[in-house]
Amino acid sequence: MFDGFWDNVFRYPRYLITIVLGLFLNTFEPFMPLLKRPVTLIAILGLFVGSIFFLTFTLRAMLGLNTI
Repeated sequence: MFDGFWDNVFRYPRYLITIVLGLFLNTFEPFMPLLKRPVTLIAILGLFVGSIFFLTFTLRAMLGLNTI
C-alpha cells in the first residue's frame, strides 16, 4: 500500500522548485529585449529599486517599526 511513498514525498520539493522557476522565467522573459538597451535597463532598474524602497517605507510606517 505504501510502496514508493517516500519517493513521492521527496519529489515535491523538486516539483515546487520547477514550478517557481518556470513561473519566474515566463514572467520576465518578455522584458529581456528591453534590457539590451542601456536606457531602458537603467529605467527598469530604477523603477525596481524605487518600488522596493516604497514598499519598505510603507510597511515600516504601517507596522510602526520606526518613526519617519
